[in-house]
Amino acid sequence: MNPFFVDNLTIFSSFCVDLIIGDPKRFHPISGIGYLITKTENFLRRLKLYGKFGGFLLFVFVVSTTFSLSILFVEFLHYLKSKSTFFCYLSSLVLVFVSSLFLALRGLIDCSAYIERLLNQDRILEARQALKALVGRDTERLDDIQIRKAVIESLSENLSDAVIAPLFYFLMGGFPFLVLYKTVNTLDSMVGYLNERYKDFGWFSAKMDDLLNFIPARITGLMIVVSALFLFGLKSAKNAFKIMLRDGRKHLSPNSGIPEAAIAGALGIRLGGPNYYHGKLIEKPYIGDEEKEFRKDVIRLAQKIVVLSGILFLILSLSVRSILC
Repeated sequence: MNPFFVDNLTIFSSFCVDLIIGDPKRFHPISGIGYLITKTENFLRRLKLYGKFGGFLLFVFVVSTTFSLSILFVEFLHYLKSKSTFFCYLSSLVLVFVSSLFLALRGLIDCSAYIERLLNQDRILEARQALKALVGRDTERLDDIQIRKAVIESLSENLSDAVIAPLFYFLMGGFPFLVLYKTVNTLDSMVGYLNERYKDFGWFSAKMDDLLNFIPARITGLMIVVSALFLFGLKSAKNAFKIMLRDGRKHLSPNSGIPEAAIAGALGIRLGGPNYYHGKLIEKPYIGDEEKEFRKDVIRLAQKIVVLSGILFLILSLSVRSILC
């Protein structure tokens, strides 16, 4: 059996399980990857390997470990399949469930819905605190509109990082590639900062994350444009495409700006701009145009775009794969 191939039914089922059930509160594999990263980083720092070479060693060790374990996991499931009909079905179900844990569409929707609920109840202090789970900026100064915009930025970026990119690599190389991508993405989220501690140590992980996200981010932008067409009509889709082309490269990240600009154009709002990070004001360019009065239901509109974009990508990619294979 080829450990780098997964059938369409498994991919579809994994997506559905994530969308319906979401992530468990405890014993999540991403937490395990994070634990491995932390322990490896601490070990390398004790050896005084905290420059670019140390960061490279961190990347190689963590990625090779999780990638190897993912192959062993798939091979073990294939071994179980050969034992009996019962184990054949059981191993298939296990693969679907574990794979769903590396997707996070339901988690994105639930977290953004919770923040929106707090804002609608005028519980802005709690909304600021809850927002910390989605963004890296300081939230203490943000008002109602700024919080809603931050949620939309996070939804657009994580649509790529947590939904479409994982599905893309799941399609390309089965469960091991899915784990590979999420490991690199987790490394970037933990060490890929430009501060004094990580600007050298996290450099390689950040660059590899940029590389792996290059194609999925642009697919995500196009899926947002198509979703805007279905949900809001031709004008919204044209504006999403226009803003994506105009402002997609303004972001500090070579990839995050693409879906962010597309969703800003689709909703007719302006995102980005200066924000505080760890008490320091960072000047960031604006993305999109404020076309009309800001709507308080804009988070729900963004959620519709995100869900439909994920579904459309799943349908289109599985259809193309079926034709080609």
